Amino acid sequence: MDSVKRSAVTPSKSRLARTFAKVFHIQAVTVKPPDDKNQKKNSYEKTNKDENDELHDKAVKEAFLAKLFASISTVKAAYAHLQFAQSPYDADGIQSADQILVSELKNLSELKQSFLKKQMNDTSPETTLFLSEIQEQKSLLETYGITTKKLDSQLKLKESEVIFLEEKLVEVNKENKSLEKRLNSSGQLAMPDNTQLSSLTPSHFIAYSRHAIKSIRSFVRLLISEMENADWDLNVAAKSIQPGISFWKPNHICFAFESFVCKEMFDGFNHPEFSTPKTELPTEEEKRARARLFFDRFLELKSVGAADYLAWKPKSKFATFCRKKYLRLVHPKMEASIFGNLNQRNLVDSGELPETPFFLAFSEMAKRLWLLHCLALSFDPEVSFFQVKKGNRFSEVYMESLSDEAFEATRESDPRVGFVVVPGFSIGRTVIQCQVYLC
Repeated sequence: MDSVKRSAVTPSKSRLARTFAKVFHIQAVTVKPPDDKNQKKNSYEKTNKDENDELHDKAVKEAFLAKLFASISTVKAAYAHLQFAQSPYDADGIQSADQILVSELKNLSELKQSFLKKQMNDTSPETTLFLSEIQEQKSLLETYGITTKKLDSQLKLKESEVIFLEEKLVEVNKENKSLEKRLNSSGQLAMPDNTQLSSLTPSHFIAYSRHAIKSIRSFVRLLISEMENADWDLNVAAKSIQPGISFWKPNHICFAFESFVCKEMFDGFNHPEFSTPKTELPTEEEKRARARLFFDRFLELKSVGAADYLAWKPKSKFATFCRKKYLRLVHPKMEASIFGNLNQRNLVDSGELPETPFFLAFSEMAKRLWLLHCLALSFDPEVSFFQVKKGNRFSEVYMESLSDEAFEATRESDPRVGFVVVPGFSIGRTVIQCQVYLC
């Protein structure tokens, strides 16, 4: 009985045990190890956090640098304002700029300390960066504004200086015109009254040649002034006189007009009375007589004004010389363009002499040249004039340069003659240099 009972209980216990064992086994099987996806997720989150921290640190540094440059720009603007306020003196401006300087210097000191202590934390670096850039641009605009004010004040100062110099130039020109008028009206030239034909020296001729050249330049200035009043294009006119020449400075075009006047006025200078030379050579007695004749003409004219002499002797050799040179020098188209008519030319052509300021200036120039001509034929041997050709190499013995810029521009090669402005003269072994324009 007991054995039967034991045998009945045992199978049920073992069945229960197997059931528990099976349950535990299922649980053991269902409990899995950690998944790889979770590991990857955790790793990604960690990496993303590191990158975000790195980007934040970079943004903080950029914001710090923006604040630094903005503060420096503000210091520069304040310093510029401080300088500008000192002249003319502005007490309020100086005080305002000084306060800004002190404030920004303190700000720079705080930025330095935060950098050294690595305390550059910023909760919103993007906003800080944006505001710093605005501050920097504002400071730059202030600096440019102050610079503009400085340039404006300097411009006004220069304009006032120009006005002062222009007024001074007008006064000097008036004084020069007054002196020229006095000189022309007196007709007196530097030579002692007791000078004899036998005592002539090259220094006498040099003095009168300078007077002649000065009178030519005075007439050229008047001619250019009349051409400007008639709306002439002086550059085109100068290039027509001296084609192919590039002038070093704009005001050098006056040398072209001067060369034209000298060319016409000195034509025939080596021949008595500027006439066609005779084929036969004069004898020694004829040379002495001619020298005496021209020296007497020189003495007769040198102390008299040109206009007075022409009125006194309207049919003299000098009067004939004036008429011929005027008709050659002043072209009909030029005269009509400048004066609107040919009245002066018609009077000169008919044998009368106009009393206009233009012709009076011409006659004074002609007088100086006629005196130089008479003096040249009074020497023994006679004085002769010479010119050099375009393209000749410059020689300090025979030439004087009117364009020193050519020496600076042609250091590697010798400067060449562009054109002759004033001819040169030779008196025995004495040479008076011709004046040339170099290119």
